[in-house]
Amino acid sequence: MRSYDAATLAALQTRAGVRARILIWVVAKNRVSGLDEALGLWTGAEDRTFTIGSETRTYAGAGAIMQIPALKLQAGLTVRMQRMTLSPISTVVADLIETYQSRFAPIEIHRALFSTEDGALIAAPHRVWKGFIDEVEITRAETGGEATCEVTAASSARLLTRTLPLKKSDATQQLRSGDRFRAYVDVSGKVDVWWGEKKGGGKANPLEGWTRPPSMPPPMSLKPPSKPIATSPILSRFPR
Repeated sequence: MRSYDAATLAALQTRAGVRARILIWVVAKNRVSGLDEALGLWTGAEDRTFTIGSETRTYAGAGAIMQIPALKLQAGLTVRMQRMTLSPISTVVADLIETYQSRFAPIEIHRALFSTEDGALIAAPHRVWKGFIDEVEITRAETGGEATCEVTAASSARLLTRTLPLKKSDATQQLRSGDRFRAYVDVSGKVDVWWGEKKGGGKANPLEGWTRPPSMPPPMSLKPPSKPIATSPILSRFPR
């Protein structure tokens, strides 16, 4: 169950109601500088600054977010997907598509509540979603139509679906005082090794290519006995 601050809880209990606005915050890598930079969008009519935690963030408005379905809030380890439609004509959205590496970029969604009486912000926005951008799809507009930018985000539970090889690499191992134990992990299983057989198939002669050292004596030869072996008198009664 979500807990609210006193101001938000009091506003929710009044008959006047509240007006909710959605805030989207993305931290993506700039393709030119290689640095992580933040971009903010919200469903308000103009740009606005919000204080979230101890950080002051600026969010662009004026229709940058065209549509966002209802957020599904649930507990558990299920990976939840969230879709949102952005306006590609917005300069902030255009930068997100062209200037920044948006795929797998961290994304947060907050909800801000405003009073329906005076339009004042009731309390600091509270977070309702945290995850990563999974896919960005741009739909070109036909004649008389409208272009859209569909963004699909995955919740943070996707981190639990990472397989073990994704967590171990030569670069990660070198962080341990330059350890090169995984120097050839990228080719492991791709190099053919023949044990006890010829290269390409077939059994190999274990002595092939081997020569006897000069110091090794020759092998002993077994000669047949010079005298016949005596037989038992009982067995001699029976013909062979």
